[in-house]
Amino acid sequence: MSPEDLERELVRARDAGAIEALLCLGDEPESAYPGYARQLAGWGFDSTVAYLEFAARRALHHGLLPHTNAGVLDADAMARLRPVNVSLGLMLENASERLCERGMPHHRAPDKRPARRIEMHEKAGALRIPFTSGLLLGIGETWQERVDTVDVIARLHAAGGHIQEVIVQNLRAHPDTAMAGAIDPAQADVAATVAMARQRLPDDISVQAPPNLNGGAIELLIAAGINDFGGISAVTPDFINPNHPWPHIDNLAERVGACGFELRPRLPIYASYLDDTWLDPSLHAAVNDVLDRFPQIDRPPLTQRAT
Repeated sequence: MSPEDLERELVRARDAGAIEALLCLGDEPESAYPGYARQLAGWGFDSTVAYLEFAARRALHHGLLPHTNAGVLDADAMARLRPVNVSLGLMLENASERLCERGMPHHRAPDKRPARRIEMHEKAGALRIPFTSGLLLGIGETWQERVDTVDVIARLHAAGGHIQEVIVQNLRAHPDTAMAGAIDPAQADVAATVAMARQRLPDDISVQAPPNLNGGAIELLIAAGINDFGGISAVTPDFINPNHPWPHIDNLAERVGACGFELRPRLPIYASYLDDTWLDPSLHAAVNDVLDRFPQIDRPPLTQRAT
């Protein structure tokens, strides 16, 4: 998106009553695509991180709370983005080195190496950044590798206290990609993995599964232990999975209600992180403004942490 495209989408999001601006992209695209680097320079930015900082500030200007998932970032980049994001994220995907061997899906993807992704998780904890992680199903992993990945995330949270949610995301194969021939995980398999994650992760980490990738299994996923659906947009498609539209909020609420629960909005920073240990003080006013505009979130206004 150009700055003009970005501005137009932020206005649409504000007018639609959105809470979050999710800024999601791959790892340092300017290093792989010279044309994109030239485009960035033409807009006046020397890096994608600089553009993300600008985009987050524009989102805040329009009353939206930014959450950035931009692939593997170093500590300097995360420190730069922290004052303009209420949270950051990176899917661990899988902790298995086997999946990086020749012939496996991550062989030619250096940014998928578990050590690099684990290092970013660790640095986010050291920087006191509320963080989203996750595991990806359907890339040739074994059940034990899924268990091991969840256990790594649990250990990272035990050390940093910063992982607020874990996404259990099932691969949906796309044509014209290396994984085009992959078989999508069955809904029962996704639910079993959710149940395993819920059992092994500490209670203060939410477990999420995307509803647009599991439209026929909402009730099964709730029974398996999810307590979060992640973001659902009335403005943009799921750019990662554009062939899988978001569910209609009213319909999703009815299905959740039939399971004995209530569908409610939340901030992209969880309530337990609403103090200035985890949230940059410059963001307090923006968070309080959203809480004032969305009383159904039912959270007390953010205040400075007592010392």
